[in-house]
Amino acid sequence: MSLTCRAAVLRELGCPKPYAESRPLAIEIVHLEGPRASELVVKVIAAGLCHSDLSIINGSRGRDVPMVMGHEGAGEVVEVGAAVNDIKVGDHVSFQFSVSCGRCANCQGGRPQICEVAPIARVKGELVGGGSRLRDEAGTVLHHQAGVSCFAEYSVVDRGSVVRIDKSMPLEKAAVFGCAVMTGVGAVINTAKVSPGQSVAIFGLGGVGLSGVMGAKLSGAETIIAVDINQQKFEKATALGATHCLNAADPEIVEKIKDLTYGGVDYAFDYAGVIPALKSAYASVKRGGAVITAGLSAAGNQFSFEQGDLVSNEKSILGSYMGSCVPVRDIPRFIGLYQRGLLPVDYILDGSMGLDDINRGFDMLDSGAVVRQLVLPHMG
Repeated sequence: MSLTCRAAVLRELGCPKPYAESRPLAIEIVHLEGPRASELVVKVIAAGLCHSDLSIINGSRGRDVPMVMGHEGAGEVVEVGAAVNDIKVGDHVSFQFSVSCGRCANCQGGRPQICEVAPIARVKGELVGGGSRLRDEAGTVLHHQAGVSCFAEYSVVDRGSVVRIDKSMPLEKAAVFGCAVMTGVGAVINTAKVSPGQSVAIFGLGGVGLSGVMGAKLSGAETIIAVDINQQKFEKATALGATHCLNAADPEIVEKIKDLTYGGVDYAFDYAGVIPALKSAYASVKRGGAVITAGLSAAGNQFSFEQGDLVSNEKSILGSYMGSCVPVRDIPRFIGLYQRGLLPVDYILDGSMGLDDINRGFDMLDSGAVVRQLVLPHMG
């Protein structure tokens, strides 16, 4: 069946700040087509406001518009396509923003997060089954964000864009596991494989970076250095396991990290998505250390290093997309750790709002005043 619902639609990139005044996200009535055979419809209970969304809104990472925004969230399944037989109406699910084909070399090699086929549809703003399922009231096609578009009361998605989760997990908390937690924790556990007793530096203390702090604590890292330009985030970082907090604007930041770790950290994580942070991360690792970059900077940005230093000091630079996670394995795994008190995700949550306040929410995110806010589409 088709549905009509309220949704946040982005029609223009790069609107001026404050967004509460320019209102880049318009709350509109959107028409959803019924799901095709391998798709389903989810009633969205909660969705997270992420810097990846902000980078589209401000134009630093271009996408085709108009687009229904939102890529991180959770909800309840209300309809399934004819070919979906492992998910049923009433199941609770977390969205994950990188559906995989299951057939390409990367998928078959156990790396579905870098599927070679799925990004084609994602860049077009379509579902992997082809085309869009979204129209505005005038009948104009609306693009999907990352195949999810969960800043809406309901979302039509491919079966592979959701992971079924335990109903005992509150959906308001589950909302952040498909991006912030998966990316931040996964980069530490899956990409770097940090071992007990090792040292790490975390650059950027947003929702993803603070999840990285949690992952480092969970991995048994002995020294966890949290770095950000906003010192207001240090209290949360310390509560989550950081042993030291340093201001990224300090011109002696690299020397201080080396002093704390007898020459440099084993792993430096760039979650900030800005080139200066990546440069500091590279300079902070010891001989034989590795830089893991999980933040996305503006399109076209370049990072350079001295090739001889890379070789003679046997350093590594690793990209980490979605925390190198297998979502169907790792989202339930991380939720289980949360339920056992080992991933205290509540610390990164900074309140909730209805759809009508979403532009103000992005102002707060952009200012650094908050880490992770939730939009509750059905909030009265």
